[in-house]
Amino acid sequence: MAPNDDLQHVGILSLLVYFSWTWIGILAMDDDRGERFVRAIIPAFSNRGICFAFIEIFPKINYSAEHENQLNQAAKMYEVVTASNANIVVFYGVSYSVLFLLWFPHISEFGVQKSYMNQLKGKVWVMTTQMELSVLNYQRNWNLTLLHGALSFTTHTQELHGFQDFIQSQKPLSNQEDGFLMDFWQHVFNCAFPNRIQDQIVGVMCTGKEKLQNVPGPFFEMNMIGHSYSIYNAVYSVAYALHAMTASNLGQKARMDRSKTMLSLQLHRFLRRVSFNNSGGDYISFDENRRLLVGMDIINWITSSNLSFHRKKIGRMAHETFLGERLTISKDAIVWHSWFNQVQPISICTEHCQPGTSKKVKEGEPFCCYDCIPCPDGKISEKEDMRDCYNCRNEFYPNKNKNFCLPRYVSFLSYGEPLGISFSFSALFFSLITALVLGIFLKHHNSPIVVANNRNLTYTLLVSLLLCFFSVFLFLGRPKKVTCLIRQTAFGIIFSVVVSCVLAKTITVVLAFLATKPGSKMRRWVGTRLTNSVLFFCSLIQACICISWMWTSPPFVETDTHSVSEEIILQCNEGSVIMFYSVLGYLGFLAIISFSVAFLARKLPDTFNEAKFITFSMLVFCSVWLSFVPTYLSTKGKYMVAVEIFSIFASSAGLLGFIFFPKMYIILLRPELNKREQLIRRKC
Repeated sequence: MAPNDDLQHVGILSLLVYFSWTWIGILAMDDDRGERFVRAIIPAFSNRGICFAFIEIFPKINYSAEHENQLNQAAKMYEVVTASNANIVVFYGVSYSVLFLLWFPHISEFGVQKSYMNQLKGKVWVMTTQMELSVLNYQRNWNLTLLHGALSFTTHTQELHGFQDFIQSQKPLSNQEDGFLMDFWQHVFNCAFPNRIQDQIVGVMCTGKEKLQNVPGPFFEMNMIGHSYSIYNAVYSVAYALHAMTASNLGQKARMDRSKTMLSLQLHRFLRRVSFNNSGGDYISFDENRRLLVGMDIINWITSSNLSFHRKKIGRMAHETFLGERLTISKDAIVWHSWFNQVQPISICTEHCQPGTSKKVKEGEPFCCYDCIPCPDGKISEKEDMRDCYNCRNEFYPNKNKNFCLPRYVSFLSYGEPLGISFSFSALFFSLITALVLGIFLKHHNSPIVVANNRNLTYTLLVSLLLCFFSVFLFLGRPKKVTCLIRQTAFGIIFSVVVSCVLAKTITVVLAFLATKPGSKMRRWVGTRLTNSVLFFCSLIQACICISWMWTSPPFVETDTHSVSEEIILQCNEGSVIMFYSVLGYLGFLAIISFSVAFLARKLPDTFNEAKFITFSMLVFCSVWLSFVPTYLSTKGKYMVAVEIFSIFASSAGLLGFIFFPKMYIILLRPELNKREQLIRRKC
C-alpha cells in the first residue's frame, strides 16, 4: 500500500532541485533495494546537475552479529560524512535504519577511538518513505540533535477521527491475554509487570495506568504515521474487495468451491477495481499495475534537548510524476538544524561563479566541482555559473566587470564637439585670410610686385588654397556616401593644383633668370604657355589617378566595431589603400621636385627672391606630410580624420604664410618698394 519507488525518486530529485542542492551524499543499506535505489538515482540526478560527494553502503543492523564490527563500520561512515562538505545526505534504508545514525555522536562511548574523529557538523538528512524514528531502551537518553531539521518522505496520511482516543484507551491490564500489549508497555515505560517477571523484580513496577501521551516521540507516536495509514487503507481495501466478491456470482462460486487458491485469485481481481473514500477523506484507488494512486507527504523532523520529537508536515508530492509540477513546499515553515542558524542550507561543491566569470571543471572531479575563470577581454557572462562567456552584440561592449553589456556610442568627428568646432573656426579663419589676400592682390592687380610674380599663377594658387581650407568641411560631420566619395579625391586634386602652381612658379623663376643672359635660348620658354602646361599636365595626372580610384575601388561608409571597444566608429573606408597612398605619393613627388628646384634657385638675385620663400614653404609642406603617414597609421576613428585635417591646415597655412605674407608686407606696409623704379634699381 506504499507509493511506488519511482515516485519517491522523483520526489527526492524535485526537493533537491527546488532548494538548488547540487552536492549531496548518499547512504544506502546493503541489500537489493538499496542497490536498486543507487542505480536508479545516479543517472537521473546527474542529468539534473546533481553530483555525489560520496556514495556509501552501510550494513544491516544485525543484533546477532559482532557488536564491534558494526561499530567500526559506523565509525567509517561517520568519518566519510564529517569529512565531506556536502550539507545534504540522502539516507535510504528500512524503518529501523535510523538506529545506525543515532550511533554517530556516541561512537567514542563504545570504545571506538580513532584519530580521525572529526566534530559532527549539522547535516540535512533526507529520509525515504521506509524510515521511522524509533529508539531502543539503551538509547533512551541519547541526544537526537543529529536528526533535527531532517526532511522525510512518507506515505500521505490524514488524521483519522477517533484514532488518538482509541490509542489512549488501550490498557494492558484490561486485556491481559494480549501479551504483545504488555511487552510493549514494559518497553515503552521501562517498567515491569509482576506476573511477567520470574526472577526478582528490579526497577520500576508497571501499574497499567501510565499514559501513552506522555511517552517521548522516539518511543511511541500518538499521531497517524505513514505505516499505520498504509495498514489502515490496506485493511479497508481488502474488506471492500471481499464485500464486492461475496456480492458477485464469482464469489458464490468460489465459496462453493471452497478452494483457498480460487478465493485468493478471485480476491486479487476485485482488489484491482477497488476504489473508495476513507474516513480521512482521501480517495483510495489503484492503477493498472496495482500500485496505490496516492502521493507522499514531506515531513520536517523537529527534536529538542529534552528528547521531545514531533513531525511537521511542510509539503506534498502528488502521485503524478511530472518533475517540479506536483511538488509543493512551505519553505518558511521548515525548521533547519541549529548549525545553519535557521538559514536555508547551501550544498554545492563550489561557490557559484559570479557574473563576469565562467565555469571550468576541475580535472578528475565531478562536474559540479569547478574553477571560476574570468571572462576574456571582449566577452561577458550575465548570469551565475555560466559555462562559457559570450560576445556582446555589435552595438554593445562589455563593462569593466564583464557582467553586462553597455551600449556603444557612434563615434565620428562632428561639428558639435570641441575638436570639430575648433576645426570649423580654423577653416573659416584661414579661408577669410586667403580671401583677404586674394582681394588685396586683385586690388593691386597692376602693381609691380604682383605682375613680377606671375599674377595668373598667383590667383590660381590663392583660389586653390581657399578651396583647400574649404575642403576641411568634407571631413567633418557624419560620414555619408557622397562625402566619402569626393573628400579624398577633392583633397588630392586641389592639392595637386596647389603644388603644381608652386612648381610652375619655381620653374618660372629659374627660366626668368636664365633668359636674362645674352643669347640665351630660354627666352622662348618664358611666358604663360609653359606655366599653364605645367599646371595642366601635373594636375591631369592626379585627376587620372583619382578617376581610376573611383572606377576600381571607390570609398564607402563603414562601421568599425573592432578597433575601439566602447565605440562604433562611423568612418569612410578608402576602398583601396594603394590608391589612397598613390595620391599622397604623387603629391609628395611634386613637392620634392618643387623643393629641389626652389632650393637650387634660392641664391638668385634679390629681384627674383620668391624662390627662397618657396623653398621654406615646400620644406614645411614636405615635413607635414612625411609626419602625417606614421601618425595617421597609429590613430583610429575620428582622430585619423583629425590628423588629416590638421595636416591640411598646416601645409596650406605654410604655403600661404611663406609665399604671400612677404608680398603683403610690401604692398601694405612698404608701398615705396612696390614701384618699377625700385625693381629696376635692384636689378641693376
